[in-house]
Amino acid sequence: MERVDRFTDRHVALWIYSPSMDTSIQVQLLLARDYHAEPQWTFPALYLLDGLRARDDQNGWTLETDAIDFFRDKNVNVVLPVGGESSFYADWLEPNNDKKYMWETFLTKELPPILHNDWRVNDTKGVLGLSMGGTAAMFLPARNRGMFQFAGSLSGYLSTTSYGMQRAIKAAVFDAGGYNSDAMWGTPDNSLWKEHDPYLLARNLRGVSLYLSAGTGAQGAHDRAGFMPGIPDNSAGMALEVLSRLTTQNFASRLKDLKIPASVHFRNTGTHSWPYWQSELHAAWPQIASALNVDSVGLNRPVAPSVLDDPTCEVEGAIGELAQARGDLGVCLTDERTLRGGTKRQEFQYATAYWSPDTGAHMVKGEIEKVYSANTRDLGMPTTSETTTPDGRGSFNHFENGSVYWTQQHGARMVVDGFRDLWAAQGWESGPMGYPVSDVENTGDRKGRLQRFENAGIFATNRGGPQLVVGEIWRHYQELGRETGELGWPVSDEHVIGEGRFSEFANGNIYWSPETGAWAVLKGEIQDAWAETGHETGVLGYPVGDAHETPEGLRQNFQRGHIIVVDGEAEVVTG
Repeated sequence: MERVDRFTDRHVALWIYSPSMDTSIQVQLLLARDYHAEPQWTFPALYLLDGLRARDDQNGWTLETDAIDFFRDKNVNVVLPVGGESSFYADWLEPNNDKKYMWETFLTKELPPILHNDWRVNDTKGVLGLSMGGTAAMFLPARNRGMFQFAGSLSGYLSTTSYGMQRAIKAAVFDAGGYNSDAMWGTPDNSLWKEHDPYLLARNLRGVSLYLSAGTGAQGAHDRAGFMPGIPDNSAGMALEVLSRLTTQNFASRLKDLKIPASVHFRNTGTHSWPYWQSELHAAWPQIASALNVDSVGLNRPVAPSVLDDPTCEVEGAIGELAQARGDLGVCLTDERTLRGGTKRQEFQYATAYWSPDTGAHMVKGEIEKVYSANTRDLGMPTTSETTTPDGRGSFNHFENGSVYWTQQHGARMVVDGFRDLWAAQGWESGPMGYPVSDVENTGDRKGRLQRFENAGIFATNRGGPQLVVGEIWRHYQELGRETGELGWPVSDEHVIGEGRFSEFANGNIYWSPETGAWAVLKGEIQDAWAETGHETGVLGYPVGDAHETPEGLRQNFQRGHIIVVDGEAEVVTG
């Protein structure tokens, strides 16, 4: 788990690295009613799966329904995977559309240990999905027997190989994101289609509490009228619901033939749309609660006090002393937890506190905490609590291996390794460089790394650096294209020459003085001729502009004259 974002004390977002997909996946949790009030309890989990047009920022159940409010008094941990557009929550045969989908592996192998170890989920689980999520809600339990005690499909496609369905799915995933179903389960003759067909896997669902629903596609209570009576204006939603109704009816008949019980709810109207799925969630809840052993008697009792009003955790030791001394952490949300190496961590309402024998107790919060949570291995333990900068513009935490600085203008930025050492030597944010405005990033030519500050840039390669370019020289270097421009990479820090400054680059130098500003002198005839005059201390003085083409030749102006190159020969003109 890379980081945790807290929306409320019972609504969190986990960012989890998936080895199978080689990317970070967001999973949101709605924590059980008594999650904080009963810290020794474990809770069942209910996966809520999204539809074909699943977004990468939020799960549709929280965007389109009242799920957050509905589960507020329910003693179940609701698991909301985010992303997976057109994926059918399956392991795909090959990458497609720049995505390597391995959702079945993630949901059944990679995610459960984190839910069990860190979020007190027990072995009782259910899964409820809509549209493509409804399909997955049937084949995931059938392919992973014993993992789920409840499975519900709302307008799912419950046969993937019956006549026309492979073509329909191919069209659907292409329409929803431009995906190719051949990358999912291969061409229609590939056995993977049958291996994910709920109809063909139905016998594996014996013993699972099943809930099925679908409409007819006809205009219902939540649809606007179309051009004919009974026909909704949502033609796509009508067609998709017709498909789900036909396949769900066939699937229900298959279950009946196998003598596998299921709750089947067929509506006489309704399209493929969220208002109907919200209603079905409410209708399915008593069955879900029973299958997951959620205390039905407790459904109507008052919501347990929030941990914010009635903390059940203890704050003690060095972290307790920190909390008491600062007074701005809020109430505790968890007890103190021991991590690797004997370090400790405790979450509070407004911050998270960390302790180690070497660094002591310090707190991290807000935007800085988000950066830290994603980079704990690189940064190490905090060595300071969040501190306001002397100029009042921002705040910072120092860590064992780096620092994170935050400002309203630039957000939270991590500074590590030689970049931090050089910045510190320049006086941190109060020095000439100012605040960081970016994290370390690849340079434009991909030959090294760069971190940008308000008034400077630091460059580094694996073979050398870091090199600092600062002030007006930095600004002009950017105007000339930085490392991909004519000057190329910096090869020195800034040199002081009296009241002036200059920095060396692979293909020339930039000179600055208070009277002239910053201008480049490129390697070649002009630089050689200027050097012969004594550079800035000679008869010409500092450059007052960059070299430029004229009808006579390449010319560069200086304080007391100019140099012009004609047919490869440089002429110095003074006065």
